Amino acid sequence: MDSRKPAKVVKDVVEAATEKVTDILTPDVPGAPGSAPPPFDEPTTPHGPLPPKEEQGAPDTRTPTGAETGVPKIAKGQQGSFLTTANGARLRDTDHSLKAGPRGPVLLQDHHLREKITHFDHERIPERVVHARGAGAHGVFVAYGTAEEVTRAGFLKKGAETPVFVRFSTVLGSRGSADTVRDTRGFATKFYTDEGTFDLVANNMPVFFIQDAIKFPDIIHAGKPHPDREIPQAQSAHDTFWDFVSLHTEAQHHTMWNMSDRGIPRSYRTMEGFGVHTFRLVNAAGATVLVKFHWKPKLGVHSLTWEEAQLIGGIDPDFHRRDLYDAIESGAYPEWELGIQVFPDTPEETFAGIDLLDPTKIVPEELAPVQAIGRLTLNRTPRNFFAETEQVAFHLGHLPPGIDVTNDPLLQGRLFSYLDTQLTRLGGPNFSQIPINRPHAEVNDMLRDGFHQHAVHAGVAPYRPNSLDGGNPFPAGDRENAFVDTPVTVAEAPKVRAAPASFDDHYSQVRLFWLSMSPVEKEHIIRAYTFELGKCYHQAIKERQLQCLANVDPVLCEQVATGLGLPAPKPTVPLAEVQPSPALSQVGREWPADGRMVGIVVDADSDLDGVNQVRRAVFAAGMVPLVVAAHGGTVGDLPVQRTFATGRSVEFDAVLLAGSPAPAPDALPARDDKAGAAGSTTVDPRVLLLVEEAWRHAKAIGAWDAGAEVLRQAGVAGTPGVVAGDAGAEVFGAVQQLMGAHRVWERFPASVS
Repeated sequence: MDSRKPAKVVKDVVEAATEKVTDILTPDVPGAPGSAPPPFDEPTTPHGPLPPKEEQGAPDTRTPTGAETGVPKIAKGQQGSFLTTANGARLRDTDHSLKAGPRGPVLLQDHHLREKITHFDHERIPERVVHARGAGAHGVFVAYGTAEEVTRAGFLKKGAETPVFVRFSTVLGSRGSADTVRDTRGFATKFYTDEGTFDLVANNMPVFFIQDAIKFPDIIHAGKPHPDREIPQAQSAHDTFWDFVSLHTEAQHHTMWNMSDRGIPRSYRTMEGFGVHTFRLVNAAGATVLVKFHWKPKLGVHSLTWEEAQLIGGIDPDFHRRDLYDAIESGAYPEWELGIQVFPDTPEETFAGIDLLDPTKIVPEELAPVQAIGRLTLNRTPRNFFAETEQVAFHLGHLPPGIDVTNDPLLQGRLFSYLDTQLTRLGGPNFSQIPINRPHAEVNDMLRDGFHQHAVHAGVAPYRPNSLDGGNPFPAGDRENAFVDTPVTVAEAPKVRAAPASFDDHYSQVRLFWLSMSPVEKEHIIRAYTFELGKCYHQAIKERQLQCLANVDPVLCEQVATGLGLPAPKPTVPLAEVQPSPALSQVGREWPADGRMVGIVVDADSDLDGVNQVRRAVFAAGMVPLVVAAHGGTVGDLPVQRTFATGRSVEFDAVLLAGSPAPAPDALPARDDKAGAAGSTTVDPRVLLLVEEAWRHAKAIGAWDAGAEVLRQAGVAGTPGVVAGDAGAEVFGAVQQLMGAHRVWERFPASVS
């Protein structure tokens, strides 16, 4: 019998487990499911819950009204060593229901059974109508101070550090859909400022489908699966979508962005974010400017090819989620700079002839440069996906003093919609008291009762004015930095259901985007339109969308029409004369390769000491090496993370070949379909397929020693972006240089200029 106190026993066990975690997991690649390796036998010695993994975070331990409690964050998780009911009564058995004899009926009095099943029956909440498929992470935002002249928002003062939670998402798919579909991505950031929560609800595209929120149900109904068959899931390649956007041509600008490579990001970490709308900033003197918010990724903008996206959708539908969490776990913290485009706050609310209230328009960065105002770093993963990522609630009306809205008709409607939707999803008006949503500022709102009220309010007078509660709460003034709705003059006008004439231009900025693309990116756009329209059943819808493309550019229209086997129509409006914006292209710059995955193919004859040197160099470069071999376990002393059967080229950003593996015993078409892809060779055909796919997707490839034979048999030796050398370190250095451009772009053929 252990004479120590139970709490001391638990503490010792947890500390021992933590030390073991540190010893075993620190030098390895990310992705371990728990904070400690499991033993072979079922553990039977009672001890407390294991600590979370090092990179896992949790919402601050605050009361429902925003006060700090000082309680350790781990206190929100399970407590104690023993299984209990929801009210803390210890249980001796959770595997058998209470019956009238071993073979008798289950008794109604089994309160544990009823509690367990009832909770299970209700552990799902309605998924979001849009942005259902998401992933989130905690982090910190540090302000540069460069926005102090234009806003009095405290979290933007120089050096201010603000905790944040960010949720990335797709728009159309359900919670169970794949990450790599062609779709718009959400980029929603909750800033827990000490002046109240600020929610910047952004997308990875700066324009929206529609100009007025009243049409939001229409575009989503059109984009979602057909209501009769509930297909296709998480994609726009179907009749109802193209029917709507070809009739509702204000959607053409967003559609062009979606058909570009922007529609299939390589990673959340290589994705821009845009606030879409124009906001108003107010400084300490009360002066105002108009701004658009931009998130610029440290790693640059990078996308998947269409074939990669299709392969990944089957091989790893959680690809973006896994990439985000693995990067944080391995210390390659995702980073973005927050920037603003600043415009004078004039009565016309236009800039360079562009209507700033039209959410289907951009202001090219060449006309209004993006000014960096702070840096966002994501450094902790959620501790519980449901409690945090699923229950986090964003609202564009969550604004701190110094940031205000404009009359953008899409923004105005969202101010109602986002609040309204939480009442159903999160069970009532008290969703802000859920831990992930709790503000980090004092709350005294006089709101009372309702479903899921967690606060225990004192006082008897939740109204103003009052004397029974001593007048509390009191209104705040300028000295207390109260939020002020900017007193903008509203022009005298009749009440109408109409849009300004400036909203009528539906094609000039679509053409601007097309002409700003490189030849490779134009090819990808042509391919995307051809595929999506080719999935439509009705010819009339294809022909109508071709007419829209003819009004954008004749080359684009002709090439898509050729792919569809249809004639190319003539434009019905004059082609706009526009100046291309180089900032819109993803090609032509170099970026860090932090957190990228490098596959290293080895066999028993490889120079394993040399491979270990390369692994260390990859780790030192901020990337993650994954050793690929014929079997799991180890090759020599080298740990193997992927096998020829389980690995695929789409997992890797670059491929290194340290050997020329002969066909393994399982390299049989009957055992692995990939083994039949390359015919009879002296190299395992799955390795050749891996190299051929990596080459086709324009990834950097390097080889040394016997690995050069793989290049020869794959037919890629001597081609652009393929490096051969005598030493692994030398080859990796050259491959690392190539990775800065994201891809070896010259490998992609292009037939348009």
